[in-house]
Amino acid sequence: MSQMPQQAAPAKCPSCAEPLESGDLFCGACGYDLSAVPAEPQDHPTLTMGASGVAWPPPEPDSSGPPSAPHLPTDLPGTDSGGKPLPGSPPHGSPVSPASGVRFDRPPEPDDYALQAPDPRVAASATETAENTENAGTAENSENSESAETTELPKVCVACRAGRVDGDGYCENCGHAQPRERDHMEQEVGPVAAVSDRGLRHHRNEDAFTVGRTALPDGTPAMLAVVCDGVSSATRPDEASLAASRAASEALLAALPQGTHPQAAMHEAIVVASQAVNALAEEPPAAREHSPHQNAPACTIVASIVTAGLLVVGWVGDSRAYWVPVDRGAPSARLTEDDSWAAQMVAAGLMSEAEAYADERAHAITGWLGADAYELEPHTASFKPDRPGVVVVCTDGLWNYAESAEEMSEVVPADAAVRPLHAARVLVGHALDGGGHDNVTVALLPFPAPPQGAGSA
Repeated sequence: MSQMPQQAAPAKCPSCAEPLESGDLFCGACGYDLSAVPAEPQDHPTLTMGASGVAWPPPEPDSSGPPSAPHLPTDLPGTDSGGKPLPGSPPHGSPVSPASGVRFDRPPEPDDYALQAPDPRVAASATETAENTENAGTAENSENSESAETTELPKVCVACRAGRVDGDGYCENCGHAQPRERDHMEQEVGPVAAVSDRGLRHHRNEDAFTVGRTALPDGTPAMLAVVCDGVSSATRPDEASLAASRAASEALLAALPQGTHPQAAMHEAIVVASQAVNALAEEPPAAREHSPHQNAPACTIVASIVTAGLLVVGWVGDSRAYWVPVDRGAPSARLTEDDSWAAQMVAAGLMSEAEAYADERAHAITGWLGADAYELEPHTASFKPDRPGVVVVCTDGLWNYAESAEEMSEVVPADAAVRPLHAARVLVGHALDGGGHDNVTVALLPFPAPPQGAGSA
């Protein structure tokens, strides 16, 4: 329906000069009635409008001679509001307008401007901190080394290389957001390595991994890798994956040297990881009331243990492990079965694997770690390969671009067993080149486990 037009409220209160909002009828500060019509201000025009009192210049006579020079704003000397000449007025004909102070012959402005100089207090603080650190390092060699304190150097912006980074991850000089630590992670422990990347579509990395190396009671080496993928539909998935990977790794590194069978140690490690994720859901009642509809933190897990003659895998969810032999003429294999809707359809004989994984419900998981998960059923399996190879432990951010064992074998570099970190980087790059729609994490373990002291080439 039609509405009567409303009189626009003034920008400031005529009484107290406080700012007003559109539609205000009264001033919120002093209560002034804004609907009252203000008194008409007195008019003090510069020139009286009318014929009287104004000596208009006579019209110029018609002349066919050359035109007179045009009048420029700079032809008249500038004056202040009292009619006095402006201080430092330029001479007649100067390219500077005395009224506005604008140069008409100003050179063109540069396209880019240099960043503001960093706060000198930042540089002084960094210098002082560095001196304290150096002094503390020297004190470590003295008798009072236990009381020496070292101070961490402030982080420097990756963009301007000058400003200090505040606690929120932004540069105090140029305001540039700094990359987060988990956006891209790499780790190599002897002959086992892992790489994780945020990908190209997600705003954060919700994957996590741990890699480690230990020895069995008889002195033979054992390697392990744990990879976890946070469930994005749950709250704090990045915290869930990190807690699970760390808990599982610590459990394995504690159990294997004590003589626990690797498969039994794997089962127990997954249980411990599940408990760590469950603990994240134990929030104060006020926090649950603030976000009552959020799911509990959750993640998937896949892990592998490699010894001199045994290969063990364990998992819950849809993160996977693959076996890729060094001799690519031998068959490769997928070592895990997904806890997913697609896997259930295939297992029940209701759909083919191609049909199931083409369905939009394919990646809906049916098993995970978390307080709201169904009954925990850790899956474990052990193998005794008859030839050397490499175990690929990864999240779906990678296997979505190399789903079958044959496809994974084709993208794993031939020297992955001796250069695991390089191979992990190549695999992450393969996923990013394919679109990088998800976080990408992969760990590589050579089989059999090389003796202690051996590492990647």
